Amino acid sequence: MDQFRKHPLYRRHDIDSAMSSLWEFYKKKFLSLFIVSLVMSFVMQYASTYINIKELQTVTDPMVMLEMLKGYIVPILIISVVNLLFTTILQYYIIYNPINSANNFFVCLLNSLKYFIPFLILMVLLAFAGSIAIVLGLFVLIVGVFFSILYIMTLYLFTLPVMMVEGANIGHTISRTLTLAHRKFWTNIGWVAVFVIILIVIYVILSGLVFLPFTGSYVKTILNPADASNLQDVTTNPIFTILSAIVSALTLPLMPIFASILYFNGIAGEEHGQTIIQVNPENDNVRVEDLYAKPYSDDHPENPENRVENL
Repeated sequence: MDQFRKHPLYRRHDIDSAMSSLWEFYKKKFLSLFIVSLVMSFVMQYASTYINIKELQTVTDPMVMLEMLKGYIVPILIISVVNLLFTTILQYYIIYNPINSANNFFVCLLNSLKYFIPFLILMVLLAFAGSIAIVLGLFVLIVGVFFSILYIMTLYLFTLPVMMVEGANIGHTISRTLTLAHRKFWTNIGWVAVFVIILIVIYVILSGLVFLPFTGSYVKTILNPADASNLQDVTTNPIFTILSAIVSALTLPLMPIFASILYFNGIAGEEHGQTIIQVNPENDNVRVEDLYAKPYSDDHPENPENRVENL
């Protein structure tokens, strides 16, 4: 753990310092993060071309739509797996590159692969738990659903940093994730809510800029929802695909950076609250006398009894 104390994101944060650290780290590592995210975005865009959105929009029967979605299960799985793979690579790079420059992208790519399968298993478990939490949240309507989503997202953000720093043990990762997420529960939930709102605002603004060259088709779709083919033509346009990939590449690194901030803030808070006890270097056992000040010798000038006699 000592090696991470020199990490630029390792410190006790408040919400202002967390966002400031996120922005400073993003600027400093922008080029490498952007290139990796851009590659990921193009792969995702290519995989999504195998899903015929235009065909799905013409279906009104939910059962028929469900059957059609079953035919797209392979592209959907590919998109999900690629997303998790690149997230693993980005998270490893964000955690380990700042503490050792030898951890370049290719080194991080290779080293991060050992965390991918455990991470994939945990995401399946988290998706199952998340679906239950959202169903329970429906009992208190919108507020409950929103809170459930924030809670699951908080657990998700802690999961990969815990695994990469403390070991790829699934049981330990689950335990530590719950411990760190619950230690400052409302603070963590609040930070995640603020981050999500900021991310949504950024994405909406950037997406609006992407749609500017295609404003005519977009407006026609809004004014006449039945003419959804205009929007489908826009989304299959090569220029739109490139611009969308750039937007995704600009926003994708933000989440793993924020996840690192959450984790490092949690463990920095743990260490700050610990009482340091001096141990015997010979056998590493704490002795009772180590907990108290050692007595002065009879002739020591600082001995309180000698001071009294001198007075």
